[in-house]
Amino acid sequence: MNADARRREYLKALGVDCYRPRGAVAPASASASHVESAVIEPAPPAAQPPPADWESLRARVNACRACTLGSTRTNAVFGVGNPAADLLIVGEAPGAEEDRRGEPFVGRAGQLLDEMLRAIEFTRDDVFIVNMLKCRPPNNRDPLADELAACRGYLEQQIAHVAPRLLLAVGRIAAQALLDVNEPLGRLRGRAHHHDAWAAPVIVTYHPAYLLRTPAQKARSWQDLKQVRRILRES
Repeated sequence: MNADARRREYLKALGVDCYRPRGAVAPASASASHVESAVIEPAPPAAQPPPADWESLRARVNACRACTLGSTRTNAVFGVGNPAADLLIVGEAPGAEEDRRGEPFVGRAGQLLDEMLRAIEFTRDDVFIVNMLKCRPPNNRDPLADELAACRGYLEQQIAHVAPRLLLAVGRIAAQALLDVNEPLGRLRGRAHHHDAWAAPVIVTYHPAYLLRTPAQKARSWQDLKQVRRILRES
């Protein structure tokens, strides 16, 4: 199966059927923003090793008791993927399965995130995935302000170590916390945001769990993913 056919399969899994080649094949120099059917190949993972204190940061997260969630979790969820990635994905908080396994975005929402990444020719090994909170809130409630504050330093260190070219916030809480705003997610989508705290721009999209509940929004999510792809190619 060629790359074009694979992408159509991924988009079908996302529930998006708007992908159609536009006329004749464009020359290799054509911009991806003008040719929907262009094959997008991600840059190979950087060869450099993670910073020397990466594992010590992981150990601090695993031992953290800075808020009450440290005493109710099963596992802290540090993050997963390539610690030298160009794209860093930020979610909200671990759920029950993430807490059990110690890995972010597993289960059905994680499977959909994988399909979203494949639609732009990435895998989990190409990106780094974290949450705003490293521990699961009881009953999957929204994070509290003091919990977000307790984890903020860990997130800042992770982003500094990875040094991504782009941040992708998935879901309202991650987007608002990253950008320090209270605007609804719908108003934050569609443009790159720049915040003094982050060297990389921030793109906002829907959380995969929300897309599972509201599949009509998958087409909008695909627009966000195309923006991610375009920025990474142009930066």
